[in-house]
Amino acid sequence: MATSEADEVREYRMPELAEKAGITVRTLRFYRERKLIPPPRRDGRIAWYNDHHLARLRTIAGLLERGHTLGGIAELIAAFESGRRDVGELLGLPGAVASWPSETPVRLTPEALADYFHGEVTAENLTTSLDLGYLAVDGDEIVHLSRRLLDVSHTLVEQGVPLAAVLAAAREVREHVDAIAETFVTLLRTHVAADDLERGEDVGETVERLRPLATSVVDAELTLAMNRRMRTEGDETPPGGHSGDQ
Repeated sequence: MATSEADEVREYRMPELAEKAGITVRTLRFYRERKLIPPPRRDGRIAWYNDHHLARLRTIAGLLERGHTLGGIAELIAAFESGRRDVGELLGLPGAVASWPSETPVRLTPEALADYFHGEVTAENLTTSLDLGYLAVDGDEIVHLSRRLLDVSHTLVEQGVPLAAVLAAAREVREHVDAIAETFVTLLRTHVAADDLERGEDVGETVERLRPLATSVVDAELTLAMNRRMRTEGDETPPGGHSGDQ
């Protein structure tokens, strides 16, 4: 059953967990001492870690890559666990970054997630979602990073699109969106941010003012592209709506 698959959590000894997370055992011990990860399950003298710990370690790695300190990450984790929203301030994000809107995370039990996607929550789909960063495991709960993305995925599955296909499309879309984001960031950095800094103006306010322009361009271009695609497919359909030999 899907629920049992969602509940299934693999366990690891410390060396295996460190290897899967791409860190050393010494680093893992340090994280545990700093309480950056939950305590392991004890079986006598053996400590057992699971996929919850692996997800947390991957989250820590991602934050470190973005330049956050371990102290800031510890505060972020504490804020996340207490339900606080002011994570941008806690992490010391500059105004230009903190001003961008954040997605609303959703906490679900494994059973609720399985029910939400009607049997599509397989071990493979869970792994893909974790790799994409859509899901993280926190204690006994699963956290989806975005209410909007969760609802869109749910609607697509309701319309008959397999969840595995939705996730595959999401990975492809992310590659394109990352390229679009790079284009806009370069544009602002080259032609706006540098001039604002020279004039002593607030870069965060400028970015916030121009952000809707980037969103509007992407929305308009996507609408035009989908219209072109629909016209092309319509032109390829023979009269009467049938293709091939009669």
